[in-house]
Amino acid sequence: MVQPKFCTDGSIASSKVAPLKESPRHLSMYDPKSNKWSLVDTCFPTHHLYFDPKNPTMLWTSAGGPGSGVVGWLDTKKYLETGNEAASQGWTPIVVDTNGNGVRDESDTKLRAAFYGVTPSTVDDSVWGQSMGIGFARMAQPGYLMRIIPGSNPAETALTEVFVPPSPGYSPRGIDMGTDGVVWTPLASGHIASFDRRKCKGPINGPEAASGKLCQEGWTLYRMPGPQFKGADEAGSANHAYYLWVDRYNTFGLGKNVPIAQTNGSESLMAVVDGKIVDIRVPYPLGFFTKNVDGRIDDAKAGWKGRALWTTSGTRTNFHNEGGKENRPKVYKLQLRPDPLTN
Repeated sequence: MVQPKFCTDGSIASSKVAPLKESPRHLSMYDPKSNKWSLVDTCFPTHHLYFDPKNPTMLWTSAGGPGSGVVGWLDTKKYLETGNEAASQGWTPIVVDTNGNGVRDESDTKLRAAFYGVTPSTVDDSVWGQSMGIGFARMAQPGYLMRIIPGSNPAETALTEVFVPPSPGYSPRGIDMGTDGVVWTPLASGHIASFDRRKCKGPINGPEAASGKLCQEGWTLYRMPGPQFKGADEAGSANHAYYLWVDRYNTFGLGKNVPIAQTNGSESLMAVVDGKIVDIRVPYPLGFFTKNVDGRIDDAKAGWKGRALWTTSGTRTNFHNEGGKENRPKVYKLQLRPDPLTN
């Protein structure tokens, strides 16, 4: 697709700093009142989306792979008021403060990375994301968590902190954050991991900052139950998850800020509660293959009956599931009784 001129001509701050020649995926918006779709040309590629909880009109996006080298956003309030795509969007390259002076300048290190998962912080102005690698290799290891501090003019001032999981963990995928500022992510090594930046004992910038190893103490890994591949490290698991959602408000009933991973490997939802794994299975129909989850409170006064998790089946081969070729994708509603005999 041909990019708009403002993506490369320097007419906006972002294209002056990081001109973008192509974008394979853009934004679209549906208005239920008018029953109309609006297509938004973005210079940056998009994938997962997340509205900032502290600034609900600011939409942050991920790119879905490392090649773009930028993280983009859309000011939806400005776009709805003006319809001006150029004035409503922006993006920043991934720049690490390797000279350690606290500001972005030419001697810092620019990484050819981008986010797959993205979540604006609940406790400050930063934006967190997960990158599967640096360079053009989509699945390069070991993968990283990244924290962008936007600054006063993000296109020109944003700095990024980089965090790599400790052994035996590797390859974070989805990402979310609790109200306490702790980041959660599933790892391809068969773990659910948390990262708490408050535990960092030293500075995150300086010559070693781009390695991602300056705050290994911030990580905690929880092994997913299940077998391990033959010959692989027993500290890991063959289980795996696509994405993860944090139940910030105890919607499901397992507690506040409980992470719930969508484990494709065990056909279940998997939560970490007080340091222990709780495996939430859908016994029927067979073939549950969740790839996302969200929670909703319909009636806060109705106890467990007014709350639920909602998830979908993400398999591309529904005809292999129970029900055969007549089977169709399903939406699942899960509710948790306080005890088995509760009405």
